Amino acid sequence: MDAENLHYFEKAPVAKAIAHFAVPMMLGMSMSVIYSILNAYFLGTLHNTAMLTALALTLPLFAALMALGNLIGIGSGTFISRLLGEKRYDDVKHVSSFAFYSSLILGLLVIAAGLPLINSIVYGLGAAASSFEFTKDYVTVMLIGSPVIVLCFTLENIVRSEGSAITSMIGMIISVVVNIVLDVLVIFVFHWGVTGVASATVVSNLAANVFYAVHIGWRTRFLTLSIRWFKVTREILGNVLKIGVPVFIMSLFLGAMSLIFNLFLTEYGDQAVAAYGISSRLLQFPEFILMGLCEGVVPLIAFSYAANRLRMKQTITFTIQGIVILAVAFGAVVYLVSGHLIGLFTNDPLLIEMGSYILHVTFLSLFITGITTLFTGIFQATGQGTAAFVMSIIQGVTLIPVLYIANRINGFHGVVWSLVISDIAAFVVGAAMLYILRNRLQPDMEQLAE
Repeated sequence: MDAENLHYFEKAPVAKAIAHFAVPMMLGMSMSVIYSILNAYFLGTLHNTAMLTALALTLPLFAALMALGNLIGIGSGTFISRLLGEKRYDDVKHVSSFAFYSSLILGLLVIAAGLPLINSIVYGLGAAASSFEFTKDYVTVMLIGSPVIVLCFTLENIVRSEGSAITSMIGMIISVVVNIVLDVLVIFVFHWGVTGVASATVVSNLAANVFYAVHIGWRTRFLTLSIRWFKVTREILGNVLKIGVPVFIMSLFLGAMSLIFNLFLTEYGDQAVAAYGISSRLLQFPEFILMGLCEGVVPLIAFSYAANRLRMKQTITFTIQGIVILAVAFGAVVYLVSGHLIGLFTNDPLLIEMGSYILHVTFLSLFITGITTLFTGIFQATGQGTAAFVMSIIQGVTLIPVLYIANRINGFHGVVWSLVISDIAAFVVGAAMLYILRNRLQPDMEQLAE
């Protein structure tokens, strides 16, 4: 961490500090969504609904790999930010080395466990006969590349945790640019279809990993990938896992929710699954912008929690204001042009109608989703493991019974509206826990006097 990053952690005006940490994260995550959308767009030009269905069905697998990366990356990252606030710099080296090698090991375990069960995994994702082979091709490539994907999530988090938000963004942009270029080549030049799209994703993550590794090796004072700093202690495991495990569970729940949601939608045909796949990718753009804002400020909140809680409180207040403004702006755009947005991916009238409807409904909870993400970030940054764990499971626990009941009562419409209901439940629970924990997060009298 250089003097400039330390300045943003400690002394810069709150608005300027938030912009330093959050804007690069927002830009990087928006680029990630753009290439996710382009994946669907490029495949859509082949006019093969089965390929689009396969792309939608494999979202839970990517969520599972992301969960493993976040298990180590976010758990280690928030701990690193708190250690920097406490000026325990040697411990930062131990944690960063632990994060690197643990991620590689987890990725290798995924290969060993996943490849022998490939057919079961594809069936479990809900693939029908028409999309089975496409789904299997995608899953096979993603499993083989899982160490690269898991490591990418980890490195992005620990680089951002020491204040290098712009470096984190550049790594994400490198991944996006490489992915887009490779998508064009594998689809339109080599005609590799779904296999090519999956391969492009793995290679683009590898490119980002190389960039992050070079930065850590040459540009940072406290992070390291050296094996000689690798250390497993009760303190490291405890602090990484108490935040990492809730994030892991939350990511798994997101994947499971996507899987269960797809299974309910299959009752209404491939068009319903494909429409959800397209609309969910479009929804990811504003969601990831808000997520970038909320996750971008996590290192600042974690550092301030250890060093200056009044600054932490000001950071949270300013972030909430930003969420309100962004949610209103995105909502207005989507309600005006939703049909045109879906039409970019398909010329099927039924797909356009169903996709537009899903967009209209799910956008109703955009603000709620943003605030809920901030609640989770606050709990992670301040080491509130129990609260973070509750947030990790509440939406999934709510969605499953709501899906079942809503589907029985109102069919396809009920399935779509169940997402909004589960978002509201998560918001209410998060707000209640933040109120209960408010005394732990208050600045002390000395900080108020300053």
